[in-house]
Amino acid sequence: MDDAVLDHIRSNNDPALTSRSRPIDKVTQYPSPSNRSSTTAPSQKLSKHEIGWRRAVRNFTASWFSVTMGTGIVSLLLIAIPFKADWLYGLSAIFFGLNTLLFFSAFSVTILRYMIYPEIWSVMIVDSTSSLFLGTIPMGFATLIEAWVFLCVPYWGPWAITVAWVCWIIDSVVAVGITISLSVVLISASQQQQLHRITAAQLLPIAATIVAAGTGAEIANILPSTEEALGTLVASYIMWGMSTPLAMTVLVMYYTRLALHKLPPREVVVSSFLPIGPLGMGGYTILYLGVVARRVFPQTEFFHEISFAGDVFYALGIFISLMMWAFGLTWLCFALATIYYSRPFPFNMGWWGFTFPLGVFAISTIEFGIQMTSMFFKVLGTMLSVTVILLWCVVATGTIRGAIDGKLFHAPCLANLPKIKEKEDDVEK
Repeated sequence: MDDAVLDHIRSNNDPALTSRSRPIDKVTQYPSPSNRSSTTAPSQKLSKHEIGWRRAVRNFTASWFSVTMGTGIVSLLLIAIPFKADWLYGLSAIFFGLNTLLFFSAFSVTILRYMIYPEIWSVMIVDSTSSLFLGTIPMGFATLIEAWVFLCVPYWGPWAITVAWVCWIIDSVVAVGITISLSVVLISASQQQQLHRITAAQLLPIAATIVAAGTGAEIANILPSTEEALGTLVASYIMWGMSTPLAMTVLVMYYTRLALHKLPPREVVVSSFLPIGPLGMGGYTILYLGVVARRVFPQTEFFHEISFAGDVFYALGIFISLMMWAFGLTWLCFALATIYYSRPFPFNMGWWGFTFPLGVFAISTIEFGIQMTSMFFKVLGTMLSVTVILLWCVVATGTIRGAIDGKLFHAPCLANLPKIKEKEDDVEK
């Protein structure tokens, strides 16, 4: 994360922490209690783009889609908990409805942002921090598709399956495009990226394709046509292979950064949980792909000369998934230790990094309990699920407060834009 981002986050929490903090303004800044009583502040003029709904839209970054990821994973956890209850199903449906509203609201505001301010796109896409959060868009949409599969398909039948399949295809194309394009932008950027500025957010564009692969496994399991199911299954295996080894590469780079430059700044310390996401979702994906392959391969005579090919894929899926789950457990210990040594740390949108990574790790744990008929994994997965739900309540409360007072609406990449000259629309303080 670059210095401008850290300075801004620090200044929102304590203006005395940085000499580059902007002057306090009653409209756009949030002074400490000692400064609120001051009446001697000089009069300033603000552009219309720095107040009201325009300020919120102009500063609405893709990081807001992490809210839909966190809300969506709660909906899926309520379905996945192995100890079933009717009230859990109803609560999951409520979270699914809330997540649908959040996603399409965020998507609409994003479209409005680039319609009104098209010049922001060019600076955002080359920004080493802001562009990474584009990966949260297909991941947020994938949680809607998965909830649709479990909540709507059983009741609405074939047309609901078709909708899920088409949406998955769109999500997969976008996810792969983001994974490849942002990786190319990263390695071709003219500005050299220093190792100590590397954060686990580098995993976000890559995780989008892993999540799309996991969703594809669930889609393949419900498709009535075995040929379509096989094509979806193979495509999901390909996406898993495109993204998971790349995520492992980034993990090596991130561990090197931690070993050489120690813990990340407090403002981004929550990102230490992000490595759990690709490992948890990657493990669940390869496991569930094996489950579906064991059923689909014999029906389509895929690997017809090897009658037990489906069983081989299933067994390998369990083995690889267990290794990835164990590796994720290691990173979970690292993350907890990092949080312990870095406390306290300020609230920001990065806190949503608590929810989705832990959520997919919990789902992977529950799936182990189902496939191995293990009560240990079922109970552990349920405990992790409850933890994620409680974390969602805490983070959602902080997000609502930050959205109401405007502190969470900030786009660091706007610092790279030329100043907009307003002659007629300046608003006096």
